[in-house]
Amino acid sequence: MGDTQDDGRERSVRMYAPDFLTELFRNPLDPGYADAAARRAHAPVSGWRAWPARSVSLLVVVALGFLFAVAYEQTMADEPGRSQARSGLVAQIKQRERETDRLSERADQLRAEVARQRAAALSGSQAARLRNLEAGTGMGRVRGDGVVVRLADAPDKADAVTGADAGPSRVLYSDLQGVANDLWGAGAEAIAINGQRLTATSTIRSAGQAILVDYRPVTGPYEVSAIGPGSMKQRFEESRTALLMREVAEKTGLSFGVREAEDLTLPAAPEPRLRYAQPSVSPSPSPSGADRSASPGPSGSGTSTSPSGGGR
Repeated sequence: MGDTQDDGRERSVRMYAPDFLTELFRNPLDPGYADAAARRAHAPVSGWRAWPARSVSLLVVVALGFLFAVAYEQTMADEPGRSQARSGLVAQIKQRERETDRLSERADQLRAEVARQRAAALSGSQAARLRNLEAGTGMGRVRGDGVVVRLADAPDKADAVTGADAGPSRVLYSDLQGVANDLWGAGAEAIAINGQRLTATSTIRSAGQAILVDYRPVTGPYEVSAIGPGSMKQRFEESRTALLMREVAEKTGLSFGVREAEDLTLPAAPEPRLRYAQPSVSPSPSPSGADRSASPGPSGSGTSTSPSGGGR
């Protein structure tokens, strides 16, 4: 009876306290909820709830360790097969490179033999005219003084804030196109990029990160060698490409330089594959338009723009 009166007095005090909000924040939990929480704490726990949190964490760690161990064993078991496949591909690549080099040497020998036989069959004036035509179209080796333009990627740089590698400023295929075209415009008579001779049908394009000259990859540093008159260097340095490349070099660290060179030797370009050649019907000279298309120059240097590429 006394307990009932005490409970009633406590409720009355809680309900009719002078400052209800103060009392509410002081004792936010109803006594009935507090009693239920106390009984739940002392009641026996059964089933999975009885497992301590530490035991559950231990089981999770053991399961993850088992999964990692299985993945590692599987990776190590597959590694010999991957290494063997990689070694086989590397061996095939080296074998193909050796075969390509051997065939290239054989082609050069046959070309030289054809040139000797042709010179022996032709008269002096005809042989000289043929040599001049070959030099002009890129089918013959040429030698003389000229200019060498060197381009190279900028060194790797790390971001000053994050420390991450910002990547180099790369030489683009369009840079080589611009250099070749402006060298033609400056009076170049023959041009080669890293030993690849340019002709009227040559192409300079990109395939991913690689630059292709006549579908042959070239790597940096890139040297564009040109044979021409003595004024070629000055005329090229005043061209739009030279001014642009100097500006890019100052901003990105890309290497760009122009120097005069004496006694340059540029190799002959591979002979083109003739698909539609026909014998001449009459001995009359070919139209002037065909002659222009056969001679290299700023518009016929073969530096065609790839549709998927970009420029400066």
